Amino acid sequence: MTAVAKITSKGQTTVPREIREALGVGPGDFISWEVAEDGAVRVRAARPLDLEYLRALEGTLSEWAGAADEEAYRDL
Repeated sequence: MTAVAKITSKGQTTVPREIREALGVGPGDFISWEVAEDGAVRVRAARPLDLEYLRALEGTLSEWAGAADEEAYRDL
């Protein structure tokens, strides 16, 4: 399946209906963008507790990545 969408000046786009339906996503859901080394991009639904989603989210959690936190939570 192929669909085309236009990107706005703010970098926004509408995910075409047939793609949303194929992914099973709707308002409030998340999608994951994965860029391969060859430049190909894969878009997929990001579900809670999805490992790829959590890896992407991990980069936003730097406040919890200090040595004191590592020590405090080492035995969990």
